[in-house]
Amino acid sequence: MLKKNEIFNVKIENLAFPNKGIGKIGEYKIVVKNTLPGQEVSAKVTKKKNGIVEGRLCEVIERASYETEPKCKHFDICGGCAYQTISFEKENQIKEKQVLDLLNNADIKDFAFEGIETSPVIEGYRNKCEFSFGDNGKDGVLSLGMRKRNSFYEVVNLTDCNIIDSDYLLIIKAVVEFFRERNVPFYHKTRHDGILRHLVVRKGAYTGEILINLVTANEISFSLGEFKDMLLSLKLEGKIVSILHTENNSVADIVQSDKTEIIYGNDFYTDRLFDLEFKITAFSFFQTNTKGAEKLYSIVKDYAGDTSNKTVFDLYCGTGTISQIMAKNSGKVIGIELVEEAVEAARENAARNSISNCEFISGDVLKKVDELNEKPDIIIVDPPREGIHPKAIGKIINFGAEKIIYVSCKPSSLARDIAIFEKNGYKADRVKCVNQFCRTSHCESICLLKKK
Repeated sequence: MLKKNEIFNVKIENLAFPNKGIGKIGEYKIVVKNTLPGQEVSAKVTKKKNGIVEGRLCEVIERASYETEPKCKHFDICGGCAYQTISFEKENQIKEKQVLDLLNNADIKDFAFEGIETSPVIEGYRNKCEFSFGDNGKDGVLSLGMRKRNSFYEVVNLTDCNIIDSDYLLIIKAVVEFFRERNVPFYHKTRHDGILRHLVVRKGAYTGEILINLVTANEISFSLGEFKDMLLSLKLEGKIVSILHTENNSVADIVQSDKTEIIYGNDFYTDRLFDLEFKITAFSFFQTNTKGAEKLYSIVKDYAGDTSNKTVFDLYCGTGTISQIMAKNSGKVIGIELVEEAVEAARENAARNSISNCEFISGDVLKKVDELNEKPDIIIVDPPREGIHPKAIGKIINFGAEKIIYVSCKPSSLARDIAIFEKNGYKADRVKCVNQFCRTSHCESICLLKKK
């Protein structure tokens, strides 16, 4: 009988979203994250309930027959990637099956499943990364990178990564050396002392422009001028156009701003999607894979069909990327976004692109849809990972649009929400996936819902 903290061996047989390996020991169903079907692993019991045992991976005893050596030397300890040891074809198969399983389990059937496409860029594709400061073990040296897998504190000091480009690695190396030389401590999440919290780097896939945002506690012991000069002296392929300093005194381990100041340049960088240019600020949403986003949005346009003289709602619109892509051939587009900074950027972007038939509204979708008087022909929703608020779904349904296009970065949220739409007058018609986040456990899905 398995007990808490007991170490056990298990053969992984299946994989559930996002990357939960499933096995069996006697009458127990075993769940171990960060594993693959065919692996023999050892794990420690962390939770046991209703015949299900959850375990934390200790070691992969034997890899699956289809695995190869990882390209990244940090793979076994880094929490950033899940699928470095398998082919892209195998990765696509896994993600496709997970999406279909989730839809089937939600009783969503009789739709045209149009497969999964891989991003046009499969290495060095990320245009944004939030790196954490910490140490690489108890009383270890200052480190900067991703959190270690299964660790609340420790950080992998990144010197290798194949989903970000070389400029990111050069910036990480220079920044961590800068602060080691000055003995600047990282912010300790439980003691709530220290200084360094996060480093956010964003880079334009087409422009090469780089934005760097250093996030610290409110009192610092180093010169921001020296920090700026060090960054500007780096020999990078891209060009630094923005260096920011953000103060964050929240106890939560997230990137947020109590105060943000410009150390150098602007408070934004620019990039392109199709023939449109976008101003992207430090905290505004922009798809993390630019060229993958072009493929994603091409599918959205295809699902929307002919939008001439039609009114389109773009809910959770971020910096207005979908809105402006749709505006070119539509009558009118109205976008709603919670983050006010993103809405301001969306308005500037529309002006920058000489688009006059877009209107952007700042506020919560749940509340702001009540203020809309227009009747939409098509509604596009691209919500955060947790999906659409249940009350907001009801209000979206009440508009009675002929088509709803749901763009989702979390298929479990997609399946849950589509089931609600299907109970209230809509039917899933077409579904397609885009593997925009190669090597990770994430996948974008697009569903076209039609009014019955």
